[in-house]
Amino acid sequence: MDAVTADASLTLSPYREIGRAEWARLAADLDQPLSETEVVGIRGIGDRLNLTEVREVYMPLSRLLSLYASSIRKLGAATSDFLHEEDSTTPFVVGIAGSVAVGKSTIARLLRELMSRWPGTPRVELVTTDGFLYPNAELERRGLMDRKGFPESYDRRALISFLTEVKSGAAEVRAPFYSHMRYDIVPDAHVVVRRPDVVIVEGLNVLQPPPAPNDVAVSDLFDFSIYVDAETEHIERWYTDRFLALRKGAFSNPSSYFNVFAHLTDDEAVTTALGYWREINMPNLVENVLPTKHRATLVLRKGADHAVETVQLRKV
Repeated sequence: MDAVTADASLTLSPYREIGRAEWARLAADLDQPLSETEVVGIRGIGDRLNLTEVREVYMPLSRLLSLYASSIRKLGAATSDFLHEEDSTTPFVVGIAGSVAVGKSTIARLLRELMSRWPGTPRVELVTTDGFLYPNAELERRGLMDRKGFPESYDRRALISFLTEVKSGAAEVRAPFYSHMRYDIVPDAHVVVRRPDVVIVEGLNVLQPPPAPNDVAVSDLFDFSIYVDAETEHIERWYTDRFLALRKGAFSNPSSYFNVFAHLTDDEAVTTALGYWREINMPNLVENVLPTKHRATLVLRKGADHAVETVQLRKV
């Protein structure tokens, strides 16, 4: 291989890389649909989401998603017409993956609000894969409580079945409900999805490849997928800061599974958080989550302040 060919091969990529300023210009003519109060309500603990971030990053993203959804609907209608069938276009499914504490839950909630305001997608539902974790009793039976969040701690078949029903156009599909307060699945409680225009599926491992060559991957049922990326040391700090905030907030509730952490000193809380991060969450990120980044349609790359710095969009 000559030097010119070698240099060219280094720059080849299936993605377009778009800087923050260039990406923000894509929303220059769009009106801001959310108020500051609404953004504060969407923002997760530790996130620094503000109106500028919404306007410059997530308005263009929501518009792009709506364009994809519209194109899929048109293709579905054209296919039905070709087959001489009634139009049976099914919900547009968006997957959002990334580490614990990287802000993917906030992004999922924000995109639900933004996409529901675009013409053609007024009904947008959000489902998190936490509901497809095995119940704690089952995790205990399998010896997996210390690996909660790892791929093997999820009922992958149930998640595949749920998404298959959604994509088949079922009138009503139910997902299990997970309580972060109880740190467990709530028996007989469900999230009900009734033929929405868009379903957003958020979770750590939603871009995992199939466990065996002939198996279906969760991402096979997505129409668009997003990976939220950041340097590992930044995520570690965000995770620790979030733990400290939760200790003074949700953990202080006597009903919380994590109430035992409410009375830790600052130093004890930092040590505890870093222990969970370095023994569980970082290994899961490095071994299982981060390797799936290249499977995403779009990658949001965050800087140290939680703000998105670059966007990578897979070439069509």
